[in-house]
Amino acid sequence: MLNLYVAPSSASSRKARTWLKDHDIPFKERNINSKPLNAEEVKQILRLTENGSEDIISTRSNIFKKLHLDLDELSLSQLVDLLVKYPDLIKRPIIFDDKRLEVGYNEEEIRRFLPRSIRQAELKKMESKLRA
Repeated sequence: MLNLYVAPSSASSRKARTWLKDHDIPFKERNINSKPLNAEEVKQILRLTENGSEDIISTRSNIFKKLHLDLDELSLSQLVDLLVKYPDLIKRPIIFDDKRLEVGYNEEEIRRFLPRSIRQAELKKMESKLRA
C-alpha cells in the first residue's frame, strides 16, 4: 500500500493526491501536522532516502530558519527527535511504499508508483505517437 504524507496547505500535496486518484492508485493519506510521525516512522523514511536528511528536510521552512540548524552537526537521534518535534521541517508530500520514496510532487518521478503494466502500455503509446 502506498503512503501519502501531506500538509493541507501544500499545493504539492493536493497535486499528488489528485494524481494518485486520477491514476486509480490506492493510498493511505496522513496529515503529518495533525498526526505527527513518531521516531520509528521518521527512521523508516530516512532509510528510503538516497541522500539522507537532505532529501526530506525543508531548509526553506520558517522553523528551519528560526532554529538556525546545521544538519551536519546533528546526530541521527537528534535529527529524528527534531523531525518528531517539528513536523514542519519535513518536506511534503512524501509518497512511499516499502521500497520507493518520492519527496515533493514531480509528475515524471511519481510515475514510478504506477504498476509496471501501465507504465509499459504508456511507453508503447508514446513510442507509437513518435513514429507517426
